[in-house]
Amino acid sequence: MHPSRFCLLALLPLFTGCQLLAPGTPSQPSPAPRLQGEISQAGSQLLFRPCLEQRHFVLSDTANSALLRNSQSLLSDGHSVLFADLRGTLSASAENNHDGALAVSQVYRLQGEGHGCEDANFKQTLLRASGHEPSWSLRVGSQGMVLHRPGQEPLALPYLEEQLPEGRLHLSSEANGQRLGLWLTPQTCRDSMSGAVQHLSAELRLNDQVLRGCGHFGGARQ
Repeated sequence: MHPSRFCLLALLPLFTGCQLLAPGTPSQPSPAPRLQGEISQAGSQLLFRPCLEQRHFVLSDTANSALLRNSQSLLSDGHSVLFADLRGTLSASAENNHDGALAVSQVYRLQGEGHGCEDANFKQTLLRASGHEPSWSLRVGSQGMVLHRPGQEPLALPYLEEQLPEGRLHLSSEANGQRLGLWLTPQTCRDSMSGAVQHLSAELRLNDQVLRGCGHFGGARQ
């Protein structure tokens, strides 16, 4: 074999090794975990206790979501404890005699009444929406949706989901003589009666009737 050809072949493993060691595309950071729990007041601080736990974490709002202001408003309205469904990062370092801090990056739901830690359907629910005047509530799961209205039997329907620009969603159904469309927009929405805060505004079109309200993702939809 010619000496120069031998040197080139000998260097091939080195070039291959350099390619293997080259840095790849940086991986996307994992989102902060989703957490459910209770918020209470302790002096000038707000504390978060995860469901089924006894640890307490000092709240900080890193997403500028108005969580602290909305919590103070609901607590001053006669509620001693609030339920919160949010996304954030827990720190384990003790702070001010508590178990650490919770840096909140997104709020799904904040309320003084209604479904909380004891909600057995949370993990199977894709989303909920509800409104008033007249009252209505809609629960959506993987097998279909169920519409509840006072004085009427629950209406179970199949549905199609369409994802729209800017994070909006449209759910539609035409079955059992009913025509239903649910439009969801990612913006903070406050319940007109309870004061609860949710991360979606909702518009329900049922046949020729237009109903408005708020909504939030359930545990089956992250």
